[in-house]
Amino acid sequence: MSTQQQPFDTILQMMNALPDEQAAVDHFTAIRWKNGAFCPHCKSARVYHFSDKRTHKCGDCRKRFSIKVGTIFEDSKIPLRSWMLAIWLITSHKKGIASTQLAKDIGVTQKTAWFMTHRLRYAIKTQSFNRPLAGVVEADHMFVGGKEKNKHASKRIGGKQGGVGKAAVLGMLERGGELRTGAAPRGIAVQGIIHANVRQDASLMTDSDHAFRALGDTFDHHRVNHTKGEYVRGIAHTNGIESVWALFKRQINGTHHWLSPKHLNAYLGEMTWRFNLRTMNEGDRVNALLAQTAGRLTYKALTA
Repeated sequence: MSTQQQPFDTILQMMNALPDEQAAVDHFTAIRWKNGAFCPHCKSARVYHFSDKRTHKCGDCRKRFSIKVGTIFEDSKIPLRSWMLAIWLITSHKKGIASTQLAKDIGVTQKTAWFMTHRLRYAIKTQSFNRPLAGVVEADHMFVGGKEKNKHASKRIGGKQGGVGKAAVLGMLERGGELRTGAAPRGIAVQGIIHANVRQDASLMTDSDHAFRALGDTFDHHRVNHTKGEYVRGIAHTNGIESVWALFKRQINGTHHWLSPKHLNAYLGEMTWRFNLRTMNEGDRVNALLAQTAGRLTYKALTA
């Protein structure tokens, strides 16, 4: 079976390159089977192809399957061409896309669009960035949650400092390199996360939060004191990671408006993946996500 991956750099070019569902299937097949066809059930390379160009059969386990089996697209009634449009929108928009808007753009219900975006986030998180950060690395906390003054009186916790009532997230940015983010514990427990993600010969830049103080025992640690109005001192600053947080806040406030703490890591992963692939052109980012769609997320598992 011979299929060819179609090139495109704009959304219009993608729609022209994939004019129908079979073209979308062929494009995805060329990406998923770039190293040869295999059975998603037993991984055998003895695969037979039927004349409809969408159905295949394993020569070993004898099971029939489509190219979608074993991926986030399995059992989805949404055309693969519509999925690719959704992938374009979530990978090229710097602040992501809301499920309400995606539903309008591709003609599905909001519930379906919400499930689609979470399937894509599930695929995104399977692409781990495991290389330890090196060189000059900035680390900083951010707190996600509504302002106390905007909450109903019965739900206010009180206090203004330290992210009271909010979810804490930690970000680590290698200057000119990759980003790591995730929900994090409060206090000195974040030091273990930093040690796991940053090389010991790196120069570490943080603010004066007490959670970072002991890191000077391991790293070349530089701190800036924001409470005293200090934001830059030579190479010491956290402006890069704070710009990342500004981007994420715009994604929350401008696109999603509210995030469930349960799914916070999924949204962080989406933003981080997009940031780390920021030098790619739009079409290459779409294909990069298509290349890592292995794995399945059911609605029951998502909402459990």
